[in-house]
Amino acid sequence: MGTLYIVATPIGNLEDITIRALEILKKVDIILCEDTRTSMHLLSHYDIKTKLLSYHKFNELERSKFLIAELKKGVNMALITDAGTPCISDPGSILVKEAIENKIEIYSLPGASAIITSLTLSGLEIKNFAFYGFLERKTKLQQELLQTINDNDLKIVAFYESPKRILETLKNIQTIMNNPYIIVLNDLTKKFERKYYGKVDKVIEELKNNKNHELGEYVIVVSKNKKEIKTDDSKITIEALLIDKMIKENCTMKEAIKLLSLENTSLSKNEIYNASLNIKKLLEK
Repeated sequence: MGTLYIVATPIGNLEDITIRALEILKKVDIILCEDTRTSMHLLSHYDIKTKLLSYHKFNELERSKFLIAELKKGVNMALITDAGTPCISDPGSILVKEAIENKIEIYSLPGASAIITSLTLSGLEIKNFAFYGFLERKTKLQQELLQTINDNDLKIVAFYESPKRILETLKNIQTIMNNPYIIVLNDLTKKFERKYYGKVDKVIEELKNNKNHELGEYVIVVSKNKKEIKTDDSKITIEALLIDKMIKENCTMKEAIKLLSLENTSLSKNEIYNASLNIKKLLEK
């Protein structure tokens, strides 16, 4: 029985690869990769001559069956992607699932990940977050997803985006998520790595001023705005409104009665006065 290795590769800088990853890539029989031309650049840099076999989202379902059969024969394989960690917004999960079901030994070699790298550069306190990979391409579907994301309780969310769609996606985030604070990262670990921090409208302007903004992949990290808690005044007692007014305005009961009657014309002076008497009774107990 062969072994399947999940191997993380650099996301930009070729030196961001582990010694163990290089050793495995040299000793396995086959390296599965998304694009043989892209992977050849990495392998040539480290003089690795292992056979390459394409394994991408368009053939992974069909090819996985063949690969499982080969693994059962004793063939050792390494799965890599064009950049970063396999199975995270990249092909691989189908093969891993089938390997598990067939009791084939699997090892994951940790390394570069664009999403984790971006979060460490965000300056945000990361206790939990949600990662959505690449957002929907169709505008309506993307807007619906962003609305769903905005309505949930997680404060920090992250996405991948292509350079051609980055401005449109940011505009949707600005509108639907009410112009939150974001971190946008481009060409991570490469020579021309760029980082943008600020509200969405500010980042959009900075990107527009960069004539090369349509080059390189993007990661977007969003720190969502605090949710506004809307209260139904009809369910709040007049007593509570009076106490709230006294605290917020740092005023006496008499002044609070006057302010509340001026601001809330739906309440009669009689109702407000009676509410003040109820508060006095409670305090006397």
